[in-house]
Amino acid sequence: MNGVYEKEGTHMSNLRKDLILWSDTLQDFHLPRWEELPNFDLYLDQVITLIEGYLQHLFDEENDTILTSAMINNYVKLKLIPKAEKKRYNRVHIAYLIAITILKQVLTISEVKQGIEYQAGINGLKEAFNLFCEEQETAIKAVADHIKKQDSAFQLEGITVQNTAIKMATMSFAGKLVAEKILHLQNSYTRRL
Repeated sequence: MNGVYEKEGTHMSNLRKDLILWSDTLQDFHLPRWEELPNFDLYLDQVITLIEGYLQHLFDEENDTILTSAMINNYVKLKLIPKAEKKRYNRVHIAYLIAITILKQVLTISEVKQGIEYQAGINGLKEAFNLFCEEQETAIKAVADHIKKQDSAFQLEGITVQNTAIKMATMSFAGKLVAEKILHLQNSYTRRL
């Protein structure tokens, strides 16, 4: 029986180490700002490769498809992004695709569209994109900090990685609720005008 607990303890220790290593990559995560996006046109496959490079640390490469040509074509059909010009995509397309790829993880596509249109209407596309990148990086770094703080707590209080998973999932849901409420309120105020 003692061997089972030792195995479980080793497993949890390895899991913690891997989680800390991952949180280190999150600390250094950077989304490109408007000025850092290519200011020349790209073909679809180049856009996909570029965005996958930008977002690779956020997604499980083995299990997650970050972006496909079918997704991009659907976004065009849904008028989330402008149509490509002569099969070429520019900085505007790339900015939209980065934001959509991240936001669709927690919001519906219609909420993503509504949020992007609202923020772009207030700040302009360039400033809205830069603000989104800054806020996303801040949130990711806060989560990475939380993981590191929890690592100390693991040792002091016996908190498990599973408890941290629950905490992050519930915080994610709470954040999603707030975002949905704000989008709903913005939409209702806009309709009144």
